[in-house]
Amino acid sequence: MTQSPAPLPPPELRRRLREAASLTQAQVAERVGVARETVRAWESGRTTPRGRRREAYAKLLASLTKADMVTNTQEAAPAPQVTVRPDKKPDPVGAGPAPTPTPSTPVTAAVPVPSPGTTPTARTPAQAFDALYAFCAPALVRQAYLLCGRRELARESVERAFQLAWQRWPEVAVDRDPAGWVRATAYEYALSPWHRFRPRYRHPEPPPADAADRVLLDVLLTLPTPYRRTLLLYDGVGLDLPETAAETEASTPATANRLLHAREAVAARLPELASPAALHRRLAEVASAERLRAPEPTAVRAGSEHRARFWTRAAIAFTVAIIGATALTVRTAPTRYEPAVPPGETVQGIPPRSAPGTLSDAERDLRAKLRSGIQHGPQRLTPLAE
Repeated sequence: MTQSPAPLPPPELRRRLREAASLTQAQVAERVGVARETVRAWESGRTTPRGRRREAYAKLLASLTKADMVTNTQEAAPAPQVTVRPDKKPDPVGAGPAPTPTPSTPVTAAVPVPSPGTTPTARTPAQAFDALYAFCAPALVRQAYLLCGRRELARESVERAFQLAWQRWPEVAVDRDPAGWVRATAYEYALSPWHRFRPRYRHPEPPPADAADRVLLDVLLTLPTPYRRTLLLYDGVGLDLPETAAETEASTPATANRLLHAREAVAARLPELASPAALHRRLAEVASAERLRAPEPTAVRAGSEHRARFWTRAAIAFTVAIIGATALTVRTAPTRYEPAVPPGETVQGIPPRSAPGTLSDAERDLRAKLRSGIQHGPQRLTPLAE
């Protein structure tokens, strides 16, 4: 009798279960005994596991599903808590809290992922936003720090990105990848060239305390902006090449060339990081070494609402000013046509008036004589009798 293959969840749910457990594709590949590209193909649905690999993969997904269901049952909070223990390999850059936890400390991440076979609980928009923020914000702050090299700017970038996400929450909530939407917005804000004109960002920040971290961060900041972003997304976050190309708005060949040139530039100054695995580990270590904390989600939502109210009032005031200026113009404008003053015409036969010139010597003498003769009044004229 032929044994039926082990059941597997849909491809789109496999990735969600892995992310809910804070596992990378490399960690799943190590547990199943395959390459990382194979796990990526399984999650995308391009291929299907067979034989013993299918059984091992199905068993792993079943354990992740069971852990998620137990957590959803025990937790009364709207956002389910999935607790796993970190493996020996490093997680994606910024995935863990700073500092890096010890093996005896669980890593907890709130992920809005429904469990198979259970009905997801209804959440308010604020609860869904808080769950997304708790899952993405700590990692995004550390990734933004590797991009810009400034701690305060990294926190500000993540805060502005989530404020914009809260303003457009109906759009972000139905997005295929809300975390990617927020990540792209935070990266764009962190890499904006206009920050150099702000007084608070004109002076360099103190470098990391460790000398090796300072060298690596200096190498990253010397890379061109597209190369730095591509390197962080592919070797740091763990996206594949098409996803990296889509997020950086470039073609796949151009993204591959940027990645190769960025790796060559890093390996030229740090030969020990020529291996992608070593580079991934060092990026995670540098990101986790800095104690970067994101603000509370309630403060982010309050700030977003405050900015929305401010710009709404500014738009209303600007509209009222335009209406007032238009009304004043209509009130003071002439009601009938007034012809313009015609230009002057030259009259023939009349010499033009000339301006008085300088006086001659004779005229100066005459003027002096006249002024001296009339000081005591004019002379009397006496009529003579004939």
